[in-house]
Amino acid sequence: MTEIDTRTAGSAASDDEHADYVASYQRLLDTDTHPIPQVLREETHDLFEDQNFVPVSRYISREYHELERDRMWYKVWQMACREEEIPEPGDTHVYEICEKSILVVRGQDMSIRAFYNSCLHRGRTLREESGPAGHDLRCPFHGFCWNLDGSLKSMTCEWDFPHVDKDAMNLPQVKVDTWGGFVFINMDPQSESLASFLGDLGKHFEAWPLEDRYIQAHVAKVIDANWKIAQEAFSEAFHVITTHPQRVVGTGDSNSQYDTWGNFNRGITANGVPSPHIKFTPSEQEMFDSMVDARIDEDPMVTLPDGVTAREMSGLLAREGLRDVIGDVKADNMSDAESLDSIYYTVFPNFHPWGAYQRIVYRFRPNGDDHNTSIMDVYLLAPFTGPRPPAAKVQWLTPEQTWIDATVLGSSARVFDQDAYNMPKVHRGLKTTTQKYLPMAAYQELKIRHMHHLLAKWVGEDVD
Repeated sequence: MTEIDTRTAGSAASDDEHADYVASYQRLLDTDTHPIPQVLREETHDLFEDQNFVPVSRYISREYHELERDRMWYKVWQMACREEEIPEPGDTHVYEICEKSILVVRGQDMSIRAFYNSCLHRGRTLREESGPAGHDLRCPFHGFCWNLDGSLKSMTCEWDFPHVDKDAMNLPQVKVDTWGGFVFINMDPQSESLASFLGDLGKHFEAWPLEDRYIQAHVAKVIDANWKIAQEAFSEAFHVITTHPQRVVGTGDSNSQYDTWGNFNRGITANGVPSPHIKFTPSEQEMFDSMVDARIDEDPMVTLPDGVTAREMSGLLAREGLRDVIGDVKADNMSDAESLDSIYYTVFPNFHPWGAYQRIVYRFRPNGDDHNTSIMDVYLLAPFTGPRPPAAKVQWLTPEQTWIDATVLGSSARVFDQDAYNMPKVHRGLKTTTQKYLPMAAYQELKIRHMHHLLAKWVGEDVD
């Protein structure tokens, strides 16, 4: 088997030569045991120097939140749910963002529509929870009723509303479209199409179609921090050395590659190579054990044969584990990079699908209209064979629970807990600091820079 020089693959680059960071990962791809998908060879080099310093006010200012709400959230494409969460006619999903509640509905014609979740009589929300609504949408207050396509079905005591034009009583719709099995909504009737907004994102997922997955798990929790603070905890890898010390032996954290395109970006962090921060050369067994989060007092999950690297063994195990669901051809041709590296995309403003066969998808959004708290959703999307399995129901964690209480997330829950531990402390620290701007790393925080570059274009002037 091919021997990987982990010292070369994991070597740190000089601070002022950002291209070396990219070259580090690209050199590692050259050692892969299988052909590499072309999308992993793509590179971009825009550093968004307009975001060298990010205003603190973007995280803690109520005024900025309201501008963000009115100029961005109410006008941008955003992921509301998965198609499989509304599989049958009459199925509904309630999606809430800031002050708005949107009702996503599967119609009798199997089309997906989205409406403002408000009765046109007295304004009561039509649906408080997701789930089947039956053959129509009926207001629980006075019984005004609409068909699943939003057209008026009946008005209680219609005789008492001679002044109402029934043709004007259809539920107002918001724009809706789908990509990768996800349902996106947009409240701006003048917005560009979803396809235009996403650009070339579909090309990046051609080999790993997300529409061919099902929701194996969905866990959500309210975070005591602004949504951007929560999101940015998952947007770079150089926090691993301090926040996830158990991973440094087998994670090339600060040698990650970062790229941006239009409204989305990508980070790629190699696994099965050591962090350049550590001062010793770990064995392949030590790197493998770090990758699988093995405990020091436990026997190894797998003992590596002589001459076999951590990356080779991890790739082999991943291919065999997926063979029954993705088929022999895809399994035999899957690269080590696809099987074990962290390939994490962000679609502006808050949607985070992972590439290859990593199952993770994140979403971050304000918790109602509160800029001091947010909602973090974690989906695990798994491939399947045969009929589509039913989508897992969302598991909401209470304030007292930790991510570790979500056993469906496996070993990833421990990592989420470590990240979540920082979030409220960052928010509190930003309220404490006297500085008005935060310095962003030129390359390693490129995903964050890109998101703030786009956010500034949507929202406009910063707030002091």
